[in-house]
Amino acid sequence: MTMTLKTSWSIAASSASPLPLRRGEAASLRAFVNENTQKQPPPPPRRRCFQVTHRPPSPLAHKSATRGNQRIILRRREVRGNESSHLPAFLFKVHYSRGYPTVDGTLLISFTAKVWRMLARLPLPQPSRFAFTCRGRLRLATATAAARTLSTAATTTTKAVKMARTALDEVAETGAFDRSPSTFRSSVSRDSSARFPAVPGRYHLYVSFACPWASRCLAYLKLKGLDRAIAFTSVKPIFERTKETDDHMGWVFPATGDEEPGAEPDPFNGAKSVRELYEIASPNYSGKPTVPVLWDKHLKTVVNNESSEIIRMLNTEFNEIADNPGLDLYPPHLQASIDEINEIVYDAINNGVYKCGFAKKQGPYDEAVTKLYEALDRCEEILSKQRYICGNQLTEADVRLFVTLIRFDEVYAVHFKCNKKLIREYPNLFNYTKDIYQLPGISSTVNMEHIRKHYYGSHPSINPLGIIPAGPNIDYNAPHDRQMFGA
Repeated sequence: MTMTLKTSWSIAASSASPLPLRRGEAASLRAFVNENTQKQPPPPPRRRCFQVTHRPPSPLAHKSATRGNQRIILRRREVRGNESSHLPAFLFKVHYSRGYPTVDGTLLISFTAKVWRMLARLPLPQPSRFAFTCRGRLRLATATAAARTLSTAATTTTKAVKMARTALDEVAETGAFDRSPSTFRSSVSRDSSARFPAVPGRYHLYVSFACPWASRCLAYLKLKGLDRAIAFTSVKPIFERTKETDDHMGWVFPATGDEEPGAEPDPFNGAKSVRELYEIASPNYSGKPTVPVLWDKHLKTVVNNESSEIIRMLNTEFNEIADNPGLDLYPPHLQASIDEINEIVYDAINNGVYKCGFAKKQGPYDEAVTKLYEALDRCEEILSKQRYICGNQLTEADVRLFVTLIRFDEVYAVHFKCNKKLIREYPNLFNYTKDIYQLPGISSTVNMEHIRKHYYGSHPSINPLGIIPAGPNIDYNAPHDRQMFGA
């Protein structure tokens, strides 16, 4: 049988059970579901007929949450001409060949982020998987507070399609950029009996020369003399589609070694993208496929993808196989100072430039750019008295600060609207940046061509045409004055 299908959502309330929601939330939930659920666009001509089937009611017939004395029940409303009835959303399957977007034949309905966050707090029966459309792209996730997506299909037999996310998705309703945490947090240990022992040749580092977080790890490989024990592979600088089955854009490997100078194919897994690496390690992974990735070739899994933790491992756990084991970039007597500087630099500078660049409203941008330049001014003052940021000894804090400073005038000033003052206009910060750049091995971790290509070519919401500016092409090998503070 064929029919014209219209869909809407409603909230049914019953006083049979305790009130679940805070004051005003029930009404707000009703209002946002009814008013902000985006109606499906009209289908193309001659594609108006859908064949609809549904299964008999089951124990999961009503997804409900009980709080206080009210039960909130989420239902789907099916309209057939003048006849209407309320039935559970997940009991419907829509079968057709062309027309609306689907997930394995399940009709999608779009929700605002605020609606999702309200619904996500309801303790829905598991498994509950949701999907929705956003800017013409399909996004998927499990029913957790961190997920941003909804689906009308929640039966155990429905296959879910996962959509990986990027930093472009990490913008809150306030318009502020909100970076999500890394997910793989295991550690390599010098203990030979550990699950991930520090042995030469077992681990591989996947990076992007463009990424400041990955560049931290490359700097450590060079400074500690670990580049022979732990090899690395860099991806292409510009985001591309990671799969043919969806529109996700992310880090991809070149098909051949000469396709992109500085980038190489995956030598161990034959992966086409970093996303594939994550799915090898965790088939159900649906988060952000980021770099760096510390990969265990033996277990074929991601050990860790949090750069701040990887550099700590490289600093201490691999000393027995390092060429420069005596270099301690996190010495005990400076740890309190390093931690204090790291907290300021990460929030206001490392991540601060992203808060400026990805802000979608003036208020969050103004707040971020103010904090950014307050932190840069503070660093400039500190460096007027000492060679490095925590004294006259190179530390982890210097590496973490350097990776942002080296990109600042080249891309952040223009691309991320951080143009109030350039690093070249800070005498101490500029000379400090040149000083670190000229340390043995560090210049090889800076591929400015990749950096400029990535930022200007991978963020269409900021630079839609992908045009790369011509300058400024700074010479970081020029002399600096930091020797006045001694070694």
